[in-house]
Amino acid sequence: MGIRGLMSFVEDHSNEFFIDLKLRDTKIIIDGYALFHRLCFNSNLELRYGGDYDSFADVVQKFFESLFACNICPYVVLDGGCDISDKKLTTLKDRAREKIQMAHSLSVGGGGYVCPLLIREVFIQVLIKLHVCFVQCFSEADRDIMTLANHWNCPVLSSDSDFCIFDLKSGFCPLNSFQWRNMNTLKGTREHYIPAKCFSLDALCHHFSRMNKALLPLFAVLCGNDHINLPIMETFLSKVRLPLGGASSKGRRHHRVLGLLNWLSQFANPTEALDNVLQYLPKKNRENVKELLCCSMEEYQPSQVKLQDFFQYGAYACPDALNLALPEWVLVALAKGQLSPFISDALVLRRTILQTQVENMQQPSAHRISLPIRQTIYGLLLNASAHLENTSWNALPLQRLAFSEVERIHKNIKTSIVDAVEVPKDHSDLSTLTELSLARRQILLLETLKVKQAVLDPIPPSLKLPIAVSCYWLQHTEAKAKLHHLQALLLGMLMGPLHAIIHSPGIVDPAPRQAQCLAAR
Repeated sequence: MGIRGLMSFVEDHSNEFFIDLKLRDTKIIIDGYALFHRLCFNSNLELRYGGDYDSFADVVQKFFESLFACNICPYVVLDGGCDISDKKLTTLKDRAREKIQMAHSLSVGGGGYVCPLLIREVFIQVLIKLHVCFVQCFSEADRDIMTLANHWNCPVLSSDSDFCIFDLKSGFCPLNSFQWRNMNTLKGTREHYIPAKCFSLDALCHHFSRMNKALLPLFAVLCGNDHINLPIMETFLSKVRLPLGGASSKGRRHHRVLGLLNWLSQFANPTEALDNVLQYLPKKNRENVKELLCCSMEEYQPSQVKLQDFFQYGAYACPDALNLALPEWVLVALAKGQLSPFISDALVLRRTILQTQVENMQQPSAHRISLPIRQTIYGLLLNASAHLENTSWNALPLQRLAFSEVERIHKNIKTSIVDAVEVPKDHSDLSTLTELSLARRQILLLETLKVKQAVLDPIPPSLKLPIAVSCYWLQHTEAKAKLHHLQALLLGMLMGPLHAIIHSPGIVDPAPRQAQCLAAR
């Protein structure tokens, strides 16, 4: 994520660019995406067999309990769907290919880092359980995080090097130096703090001849980030002589970062520097490149979104979302994390990227089994996305009832066109979908899962959905399921409720008792 080579560069110079902090008694804005990846990959969890979710939930809970012990008030901000301009599609496809290679490595006993499919949902469940404030942005969260942190004058916790470019009033704390497992106590008190390091943008600029910090967004786009990767910029980099200053052999591996920062430091402002960049390019390309660079530099400016409104009033205005005139209940559900970014991608772009998981790469993707479910979801979303054809966005495919899915085919990716299922008329208006009776919505759900109500009548209410999904799985799985597969699945469903019976025998909760009855059958 972020700017290529920048994070390792500043960490190599941590004594110059970072300030030691004893973090306590403060708000902190947390990049949720960065945090759940960090906790997943740095907690010795098993990544090969579908997800060690119990252990992951324990780690997440311990992380936030450490913050609470230091009187640190966390606000978690999660990324939403892809940007409406879809400018990161190439980057996302490249990452999907990389994940497939790592998933394959894991599947044959090697190493790699691939999040289990439900890790985000488990993370959100723990946030809700602990009453941690969180919001899911409509698209990428970085600018919204920066704007909120500056509004509240508090630090940001992330691992994304883009935060080295943002002008943050209270700085940026990298996750890899945030020692939440090693809380300390202030001498002579009982008050705890977490040792951390805070990146200093002023120290970076001072190191490079007191350069104007307004030049850093141009540095980011020239160096290469997730939003822009122009091959023609290699023309500029091959022609300009980037001064390395007094770089040691250790610094040579950061040739581009070091050279660009030294080169840019000679200019007074971004306009002067950008004009100089363009001089190295063919005249016919200059206007187009200038427009692209300026547009990419805007990604480092404050956002119009005011997330503080969500944390204070339960709702906030997102210009991109409002321009699409999506139903209010959809926007609220997205902000609360009740609908996943998969839904906003399907709504806005009519394209989804099916997440990679560890599985047999010679077999079809496990997502294939849920294709009929996704087709029904697409059918429900069609009405809301129909008006988008009148907008200026050109990301939509020509097929009126079709969506595109980026999925794994063996060890590569492929974009497939998927037809939406036509849903009953009373379900065709997304804006009124939540007004339908619960019974009517359940009928559509069971029709999609190909399960009859009579099958579920004897089942305890808390287990009806898991049983219905299991019935769907048994009907659609390509490899024939055997009795021990089904027994393992049912045992997994019952473990939680039965655990509650054993450890909380005095609590009157019908769900565990119903599970006990089902187990007896």
